[in-house]
Amino acid sequence: MKYYFFILFVGLNLFTQAQNKLTGKVTDTNNQPLSGVDVYIREIHKGTSTNNNGEFTITNLPKATFSLTAAFIGYQNQTKNIQISKENNTVNFTLKEAVFKMDEVIISTPFNKLQSQNVMKVERASIQQLKNKGAATLVEGITSLPGVSQVSTGVAIGKPVIRGLRGNRVLVYSQGLRLENQQFGAEHGLGVDESSIESVEVIKGPASLLYGSDAMGGVLFFNPLKFADDNSFKLNINQKYFSNTEGSSTSFGFRKSYKSWKFLTNGTHRMQSDYKIPNGFRVTNSRFNETIFNSAINYNNNFISSTLRFNLDHTLVGIPEEIGVQTTQKVHSYPFQDLTNKMVSFNNIIFLPNSKITSTFGFTSNDRKEIEEPFTSANNLPALHLKLKTYSYDVKWHLPKLKNFESILGIQGMHQKNKTLGVDVLIPNAQTNDLGVFLTGNYKINENSFQGGVRFDNRNLSTKKSVDTEQHVFNAIDKTFKNVTASFGYKTSLFGAVTSRFNFAAGFRAPNLAELTSNGVHEGSNRYEIGNNDLQSEHNFQSDVALEYKSTHFEIFANGFYNKINKYIYIAPTGAMLDNNFVYNYVQNDAELYGGEFGFHLHPHPVDWLHLNSSYELVIGKQDNGNYLPLIPANKLTNTIRAEFNEQKHLKNAFAAITLETNFKQNKVSEFETPTNSYNLVNIGIGGAIHLSKIAFDININANNLFNTTYISHLSRLKVDGISNIGRNIIVSVKFNI
Repeated sequence: MKYYFFILFVGLNLFTQAQNKLTGKVTDTNNQPLSGVDVYIREIHKGTSTNNNGEFTITNLPKATFSLTAAFIGYQNQTKNIQISKENNTVNFTLKEAVFKMDEVIISTPFNKLQSQNVMKVERASIQQLKNKGAATLVEGITSLPGVSQVSTGVAIGKPVIRGLRGNRVLVYSQGLRLENQQFGAEHGLGVDESSIESVEVIKGPASLLYGSDAMGGVLFFNPLKFADDNSFKLNINQKYFSNTEGSSTSFGFRKSYKSWKFLTNGTHRMQSDYKIPNGFRVTNSRFNETIFNSAINYNNNFISSTLRFNLDHTLVGIPEEIGVQTTQKVHSYPFQDLTNKMVSFNNIIFLPNSKITSTFGFTSNDRKEIEEPFTSANNLPALHLKLKTYSYDVKWHLPKLKNFESILGIQGMHQKNKTLGVDVLIPNAQTNDLGVFLTGNYKINENSFQGGVRFDNRNLSTKKSVDTEQHVFNAIDKTFKNVTASFGYKTSLFGAVTSRFNFAAGFRAPNLAELTSNGVHEGSNRYEIGNNDLQSEHNFQSDVALEYKSTHFEIFANGFYNKINKYIYIAPTGAMLDNNFVYNYVQNDAELYGGEFGFHLHPHPVDWLHLNSSYELVIGKQDNGNYLPLIPANKLTNTIRAEFNEQKHLKNAFAAITLETNFKQNKVSEFETPTNSYNLVNIGIGGAIHLSKIAFDININANNLFNTTYISHLSRLKVDGISNIGRNIIVSVKFNI
C-alpha cells in the first residue's frame, strides 16, 4: 500500500500543469463589496473568502467545469457553473438578501445539479439547521425533514424511515461509502456523528439505479465536513448539555489548509444517563457512552483531487426493557451493546480534457457485541458477537458532454464477510459479493430537463452448514440474485411559475442474511427469529409528482407518491415459543404504499424577520390481502413560527422559533400491532452567532417537549412494554470558533 501512495503522489506532480487561476468580486444589489463571503468549489475541496474589497482568488485549478458557490450570512447563496479553460479566469457575484432557503448543489444525485435544476426532488439540510431545531441526536434531527421518521429504542438508537420504508430498504451513505453495520437489526444505530458531517440529503423513493440493492426505499446521504479555505486555519470546540438525561457532549475540530494539501481532525465524546419520562421515572438502562474520531487528508493539483478519510466510532449502549432501578449513572449496565465501527475511504477525481473519472474505494469494519451478563471463567464470550467486513468500490466515468446532453457510465460493487463469534448464533458465517453496472444521462432544453438510465446488478450470498451450541441448524445456501432496474424523470415549469417534477423508478432489494438464515434468539428484539431460504427479491415501482411554487414572500409545495412493492418481506409471529421466546418467521406478500408531503412557507412583507412554516405528511401502507403494513409512521402536521435577526457587527444568524408538532392517531396498523393515540409536542429554541472582538461563538438553547407531554411514538420499539418517550429536555449548546 505504501508503494501505491508513493507512485500516486509522484504521478500527481508529473501531471501538474500551468497554474490555472480564478478571480472575481462579490457585491450586494447596491453594488457594495461584501467581505468575508465564502467562495467554494465543493467537488475539489477548494475555497477562500473575499477581502475588504469583496475580491477573491482561487489558484491551482484543473481545466474542467465546476459549480462555484458564494455563501454569506443574511444573503441568498448563489451558485454558478464555471469552465476553467485558461490560466486566468474571472467570475463575479451579486448577492441578494436572504428570504427563503438557499439553492444548493445536490451531491447525492449523479450530475450534482443545483436543487432548482435537479430532476429529482431531494430534501437537504445543513447540520447547523438541524442543530437549530434542538435535536438530541443526528437521526432525530433528520426526522424534521418532510417524509422522514425514525424507529427508535429510547434516545440512543434511531434508524431512519423514509416514507414508511426502513432497515435494508433505506441505504445510508457516509464518506462516499454505503454504511454497512448489520442494518437488519432495528436496535442497531447508525454509528455516524454530526461532528464529521456538513449536511444531509434525502432521496425519497427508489434509487437502485444509482446505488443498487438496498436503495429501493431511498437514500440518506451525509456530506462530509468541508476542509478549511486555502492557506487558512480553523479550530472549534463544542459543548452540549442535556437536562433530561443529565448528559453532555464534548467535541473539537481542527482544520488546516495549504495550497495543495488540506487536513482536518474531529473528535467527540458523549455520555447520557437513563432518560426520564414525564411521570418522573427513568427508563432503566437506556444510558449510553459514545466516542468518535475522524480525520481526512486532501491533495489536489491541476490534474487530480484525492481525499483519504478515516472514521472510528465506539459506543456502549444499554438495551432498555423496563422501568426498574432508578439511577443517573452513566456507566453501562447489563444487558448492553458494545459497538465499534471503522470506515476508511479513498476518493479520487481525475480530470481529463473533456471528461472526468471519479472513484471511491473503501473499507468498513463493524464489530457488534450484545453482552447479557459479566464474563466468568466458564463464559468469556458475549451472548451475540457479529463481525462484518466490507470492501467496496465505486467508479464513474463522466463522459464528454454533447451540447445539452451529459451522461455517466459507472461500476459499483462490494465484497463482504460476516463472522459470528458469540455464545448464541443468530446468523451463520457468510460471504456476499455485489456487482452493478449502470448508464445514466441528462438532457436539458430551455425549461425542460429529462433524466433516465438503466442498471444491471448481480448479488451472490453464500454460507456453510453449521450447528450452534444449542443444536440450532443453519443449512448451507448459495444464492444469486440478478436484476435490471431503470428510472426516468422530467422537470419543467408549468405556467411559467410552478416547478414540476415527474419521476418513475424501479427498485429492488435482495433478501438479507438475517431474513434468509436466522435461527435463534435475538436478544435485542426479545424474540426467536427463523429465516426463510425460499425468499425472493423484492421489486418495486414508484411514481412521484413534486410541484413547487415560489415567489419573493410565499412558497408552497405538494409532493405525492405511489409505491407498489412485489414480494414485500416482513417478520410475523407464529404463536409458538422456543427457548422461552415467541417465534417469528420471515414471510412475503405484495404491498403498496402511498401518500406525500404538503406545505407552505410565508415570509410576509414588510415584516422581513418573520417566517411561518407549515407541513403535513402522510403514509399509508397495505398488503394486497387487505392487512396494513407494520411500523408505518402516523400522519404528522408541523407548524413553526420563526424570527430571524442579523446585526452584522456582533450578532449574526440569530433566531427564535416555536414549533407545534401534531402526530395524529395511528389506527391503520398491522394485525400484530396496536393503535397509537394522537399527541402534540411543543418545541422552542433561540440561538445565534456572537462576535466579540477576536472571540466568536455560536449558542443555541432549545426546549423539546416543553410541556412535558406523555406520549408513545408509533415507531418506538419500547411501545410493546408501555414505556413512554422522553419528557421535557432542555439542550444548551455552545461552540467556540477560532
